[in-house]
Amino acid sequence: MDAKTAFFYLFAVVLLVASFRVVTARNPVHAVLNLILAFSQAAAIWLLLKAEFLAIALVLVYLGAVMVLFLFVVMMLDIRIDALRQGFWKHFPLAAFIGVLIVFEMGMVLMGGFSSIDEPKAIATTVLNAAGQPEPYSNTKELGRLLYTEYLYPVEIAASILLVAMIAAIALTLRKRKDSKAINPSEQIRVRAADRVRLVKVAATQAPQVQDGAGDAAAQETKA
Repeated sequence: MDAKTAFFYLFAVVLLVASFRVVTARNPVHAVLNLILAFSQAAAIWLLLKAEFLAIALVLVYLGAVMVLFLFVVMMLDIRIDALRQGFWKHFPLAAFIGVLIVFEMGMVLMGGFSSIDEPKAIATTVLNAAGQPEPYSNTKELGRLLYTEYLYPVEIAASILLVAMIAAIALTLRKRKDSKAINPSEQIRVRAADRVRLVKVAATQAPQVQDGAGDAAAQETKA
């Protein structure tokens, strides 16, 4: 087994584990983070398959924009996990049956599709330079040249739109709440003793003498 096959199995195993954690994680934030990991592993597998455009599009669009914004939305919403779990075991048998059926159908389609595919023939991926010598062809290089020459303005417009959306999501999450209490550390550092304690001078007054009933009875017995 060569290094490429080993990396493929490594990325595939991490992708399956991350996908399983997406649907089993109790915290929505953890589910989003596992989904980001799953997308990154899928992009790595596409790179191994020499599909650089799909890998770059997955990283830029999903990891760089959709998942980040989705993470902000999950953090902004007050999701009640207990309410979402109500009725889970009630519908679990039906959901498990549908899941097994989908896995069976996907397995049949994939097994039938791969068995009918012939071994691909070798395709020449070299071009000749000015000196007539073969020059290796790079899909990544050609993709970058097209994105930053012919499609430069669409890329910049898309980047600006994603940047505005990300700033808006951050602004929504950082809104000031009226019921929250916070302490300014700079004001605590600059505090002085005179600001904390204030001495007030109060004039002394003589308290009136009060005798209770027991004291009056004792005085009458003494006179007798």
